[in-house]
Formats: sequence, structure tokens, C-alpha cells
Amino acid sequence: MSATDTKTVITLKGSVAIVSEFFFTAINSILYQRGIYTPETFRRESKYGLTVLTTTDDGLLQYLNNIMKQMETWLAHGNVQRLVVVVSGVDSGETLERWQFNVSVDDDKKKNADVKDENDAPVANSNAAPDTEIRSGSGSGNGGKTKSVKEVHNEIQAIIRQVTASVTFLPLLNEPCSFDLLVYTNKEAVVPKKWEDSDPQYIMNSQEVKLRSFTTSVHKVESLVTYKEADEWEL
Repeated sequence: MSATDTKTVITLKGSVAIVSEFFFTAINSILYQRGIYTPETFRRESKYGLTVLTTTDDGLLQYLNNIMKQMETWLAHGNVQRLVVVVSGVDSGETLERWQFNVSVDDDKKKNADVKDENDAPVANSNAAPDTEIRSGSGSGNGGKTKSVKEVHNEIQAIIRQVTASVTFLPLLNEPCSFDLLVYTNKEAVVPKKWEDSDPQYIMNSQEVKLRSFTTSVHKVESLVTYKEADEWEL
């Protein structure tokens, strides 16, 4: 791929790859920055013009890759409404943070998918990161907006930087924590048997910080984090 800032038409398949890779990277960054997994279980990689951390834990890597594979299928059909990373205290059982990534699809690109029809409850799941190649071509014939890969990567870079900086405004996690991944889909989504309906795991009296967004001209992803204030924790 040329390093020049050439305008391309990002196809649906290319957009799915971008969004899936972003989710994979963002989840890894959250797990590292919030200390859910120990620092020595991550390796440094160069992505989006940044140094990012990716897990080396075989079990976690397999779990995330399986999630991303299913996410790619749902994204390609316009079924994904949002992905939520839930951080919970192991001892207290309380939800301490919810990292939410809302997904919307360009009306001209979603074809027959009805992304406005959302399920009442999210679903949860009890080769390396997704393909990062950006497919360019003549597009869907709808004359959609064009955007350079560099522009998209710059927008994603800003979000990853905010995740990295989250330690400066989020309360310390004063107990061992675990995480869950929740996916909100529309009612047309085909849900594998190993997935199940899940409680949304909301945080009562939470604080919210909106993060940056990015768009591929096909998908738009908006980010935010809600968290339980430290003075409400039972220390």
C-alpha cells in the first residue's frame, strides 16, 4: 500500500476489517492500561503510528480472535449496534467500568440490514488480529464519500491515545478485576449457540467521559467510558 495520502473508496469488506482491528486493539489497550492482565503478558507492536500493546496470553488471544471472527460476520451484515467492555471487581462483583463503542452504518452501505431494530439485551460469549488490508475499488456504485486510510488511522490513533491516557482520570481499581465483552445486535442477527443473552451490567450513579470517534465512510464508531466514582467504592 502506498504511504501517500491517496483518497480511496473503502469497501464494506475493507471497513469491516478496519473496525474489527480497532476493536481488537482497543480491547487489548484497555486490558493493559487498567491492569486486568499483568504487563509482562503483553508485547509491543507498531500500529496507527503508535506503539500498542497486544496480549501474548494464548487463552486470551484465542478468545479475542473468536470474538472478532463473529464480529466481522455481524459487521458485514450491519447487525452490530455496540460493543461494550465491562470491567468488574472479582471480590465485590460490582461493575466498575463500561467501555462502550457505538456502531452505525451508512444508509447506502447497509443494504437490507435494519440496524435500528435493537435487541432488548446484549449477547456475550462464554489467526492473529483481523486482516488490516484496506480494499479499495469502485465502491458500491452509490457515489459514497471517499476518505484516505491515513485519515481513518489518525482518527483511530486519537482514540487509542485517549485509552492510554485514561489512567489520569479514571479511579484506581483497588481490587482484582475481570472483564466481559457484550455485543448489542439487531434482531435479525444470527447468534451462535455458545453466545447467550446477558445483563447489561450498568453502573448506578456513574460518571461518563466521551471519547473520540472515527468513520470509514461505511461504519462510524463512537466511544465513551462510564465508571463508578472512587468515593462510592467500599474500600
